[in-house]
Amino acid sequence: MSGNVKSYESPFCTRYASEEMQYIFSADKKFTTWRKLWVALARAEMKLGLPVTEAQVKQLEEHVNDVDYEAAAEREKITRHDVMAHVFTYGQACPDAAGIIHLGATSCYVGDNTDVIIMRDALAIVRRKLINVMNNLAKFAEEYKDMPCLGYTHLQPAQLTTVGKRVTLWLNELLMDFNDLEYRISTLSLLGSKGTTGTQASFVELFEGDNDKVKELERMIAEEMGFDKVVPVSGQTYSRKMDSQVLAVLSGIAQTASKFSYDMRLLQSFKEMEEPRGKKQIGSSAMAYKRNPMRCERITALARYVMIDSLNPAFTAGTQWFERTLDDSANKRISVAEAFLGVDAILNIMMNVTDGLVVYPEIIRRRVMAELPFMASENVMMNAVKKGGNRQELHDRIMDYSMIAGEQVKVYGKDNNLCELILADPMFMVTREELEAVLKPENYTGRSSQQVDEFLADFIKPVLEVNKDILGENFEMKN
Repeated sequence: MSGNVKSYESPFCTRYASEEMQYIFSADKKFTTWRKLWVALARAEMKLGLPVTEAQVKQLEEHVNDVDYEAAAEREKITRHDVMAHVFTYGQACPDAAGIIHLGATSCYVGDNTDVIIMRDALAIVRRKLINVMNNLAKFAEEYKDMPCLGYTHLQPAQLTTVGKRVTLWLNELLMDFNDLEYRISTLSLLGSKGTTGTQASFVELFEGDNDKVKELERMIAEEMGFDKVVPVSGQTYSRKMDSQVLAVLSGIAQTASKFSYDMRLLQSFKEMEEPRGKKQIGSSAMAYKRNPMRCERITALARYVMIDSLNPAFTAGTQWFERTLDDSANKRISVAEAFLGVDAILNIMMNVTDGLVVYPEIIRRRVMAELPFMASENVMMNAVKKGGNRQELHDRIMDYSMIAGEQVKVYGKDNNLCELILADPMFMVTREELEAVLKPENYTGRSSQQVDEFLADFIKPVLEVNKDILGENFEMKN
């Protein structure tokens, strides 16, 4: 291969995910966390009476961040074992402590515990960005809670709603995702120090059968790493259902984002609402007039990837044998990382889009008024009944006129003339002034405005208030 040919680079790193999230899944984060876990293990063992000294622990602490990756890679070529290669390299940097590094532990002590720590830290980033998207949409919903717009069922015009009420549908799904996220964060548990098959046999041996010390060792390690619990039982690894459950939360966020982006793409096609657009943004290389919803299209694309990716840990969890197999490793190091990188990218774009949504009130009202005569016909009929008309005869006449008006619109491309047909028929006993009073969009939105107020007050604002210190984040699109 020519030296000028560049190797493959993940688009998550070059185009989509933030540097912050990329760092969480970086080699530096991984291997320095391994070393922190070795420090925590040594410190706990020292305090519980094993032959580990304060000086050894101090030396380990001093070399947490200076990982010699070249030396570790060379050692791994010999050992074919990444953990033992890093134990050796760490020992080279800490010669006085080399003999007590990894004492009593198995590879999953650093591998699995680090994976849990990484997921915890990545979930914190997801949580922060999700809340900021919710904050943007809450402000938007409140601003447009009274603006009537067409509702759609089966993507056909239906009874009116309001722009703000529609936004609460997106917000409600984000709230569902937030609640799932909160639960998953609150229940995330460290593997602890379980040993080769989860029996803690090596630690029972080290502590000469003192079960209390074995249990206290785990508690002390968890506390140092910022956890208040460890998994109650395990094989060599934590249950791979943990990965599946975490990615199910990420998939849920992707599902919500996909629904949001589809709705926005349709609204942009209707010219009712648009995502923000750069001044020099090009929609098409050939069609200069185009305003493509490229940001929401990107959300759709990334969401599709995350939803499918979440199946990986589900299959992995379902195919683990007994106390452990190694068919999980290669898959989980790709699938878990990329699900987080994907959701990070999705939320970045959603922060950008929801912070600059564009509304076209005149288009929205024109589309409402084109359909409103059909929706108002029942009110016209009821008013005629009050004046002595026959309900069944009026219903049949309106049905006939609706067919005629629909034909005018769809076959001949003319305006909806249902109102003119009704005005011309004495059976309806209605004046133009009376009909215009009926044709007010605000009369057909039900409790939309009140529902927005109640939903925001009861469900969204309490979340935002508790998290007010992290509000105000935004994201600038670079490509």
